[in-house]
Amino acid sequence: MASLAASIAKVGSNTLLSRILGFVRDLVVARIFGADAGTDAFFVAFKIPNFMRRLFAEGAFSMAFVPVLNEYKEKRGFAALKAYVDAVAGTLGVVLMLVTLLGVLGAPVLILLFAPGFAGDPTQLELAAEMLRLTFPYLLFISLTAFAGGILNTYERFGIPAFTPVLLNISLILCALYLAPLMARPIVALAWGVFIAGIAQLAFQIPFLAQLKLLPRPRLGTKDPGVRRTVKLMVPALLGVSVGQISLLLDTLLASFLVTGSISWLYYSDRLMEFPLGILAVALATVILPRLSQRHAADDPVAFSHTLDWALRWVLLLGVPCAVGLLVLAGPLIATLFYSGEFGADDVEKASLSLMAYSIGLVAFMGIKVLAPGYYARQDLKTPVRIAVISLLVNMTLNLILMFPLGHAGLALATTIAAITNASLLLRGLLKEAIWRPTRAWIALLLKGVVANLLMGSVLFVGLGVLADWIQMGLTERVWRLAMWILVGAAVYAGALLAMGIRPRHFMGRE
Repeated sequence: MASLAASIAKVGSNTLLSRILGFVRDLVVARIFGADAGTDAFFVAFKIPNFMRRLFAEGAFSMAFVPVLNEYKEKRGFAALKAYVDAVAGTLGVVLMLVTLLGVLGAPVLILLFAPGFAGDPTQLELAAEMLRLTFPYLLFISLTAFAGGILNTYERFGIPAFTPVLLNISLILCALYLAPLMARPIVALAWGVFIAGIAQLAFQIPFLAQLKLLPRPRLGTKDPGVRRTVKLMVPALLGVSVGQISLLLDTLLASFLVTGSISWLYYSDRLMEFPLGILAVALATVILPRLSQRHAADDPVAFSHTLDWALRWVLLLGVPCAVGLLVLAGPLIATLFYSGEFGADDVEKASLSLMAYSIGLVAFMGIKVLAPGYYARQDLKTPVRIAVISLLVNMTLNLILMFPLGHAGLALATTIAAITNASLLLRGLLKEAIWRPTRAWIALLLKGVVANLLMGSVLFVGLGVLADWIQMGLTERVWRLAMWILVGAAVYAGALLAMGIRPRHFMGRE
């Protein structure tokens, strides 16, 4: 497992850089544009292609493409592998260009579908449609980037795809700071930033594909056996692997009917939740999918189970304290990062509520990222799809029940409960089929993890004080106090684990 740990470190460090720049981006956007009708319009215009990217490019496509690519790499030879890559590139490119054209032409309709509450404000609807015409081509570029990333990950070049998102954050920061003041409607500069980033991210991958001699020469391959297998795997996976994204999109749709700012509050809280989710869970999923596919191809169920066990230990020992930390630190985090003249005290309070609701489900969101590859690496499509449908129905039902008494926080809580349902059913299926066989050491790990997290959470809860005090502080004081309490929480958690006998070997999957 040492090589997997090294790969996690490589992906995680690049993802950490991207997330830090992402926070800088959100801080810049919050302080320049605040939380109003214009930012709501941009976040919808950005969420539509971003949702489709996560659903398609980084979701179903990756889960279908990587196992087939691995099979070609291991069993078919380089010539067949290159022919498969060329066929996928050509077919994917044609489909994406058609979808992009339809998206640009139908921008107003898409806005009404994804945020029907905008229908009551023609100015906001027009602005959102204008920005969607600029952001929708991002789907084309980033899907091809994900295709390139799948190839690089299969050859264990994990760092390159993990670094690529940095370019999006840089583009948005520069456009917010330098392009926005030059425009009649400054918020539109962010849409241009998304468009520019899509081109930059795809261009960045090309030299590394050339090094592997796998730079595609696209050809239409609708009859290619490998392409057909990929499509067959991908179609049902669209729902199965991306139910979390569908849930978040439903939040945006329903939030468009709530008070102005609701979409922005959900966006900022989701971004904070995505920080640990992206660094740990996405890194784990990126690294283990090729490895699980290899283990399945080699017919080695023991190694398959061991890889899953290793990933789930990381979720337990690092994911749970992240969730507890976000729950307790929600108010101070939002206040420190976003509070300003444009993003006021009420915005801080509202965004904190949705972050707290999301944090309860953080471990479940992480679990889905790790557990779903356990099915797709074995090309089991029916089980995760069935589970996803159940979870989606739970989410839709709870959205309608909770949004009225709890507002935007009710939408976040419904998404959390749906994610817990999804992860629980995925885990039950792997246990029932003996795909994952946990050892008795898990009982002790769980008990020690609970104690350590209770200690950390209690110390933070007592020491942080009330949110009103944080809002009254100056920015410098908020920053150093937040940093101090994060370090204190980490020290308490790590100290408790060490005192109870948890050692680095428990992260490595060894007894």
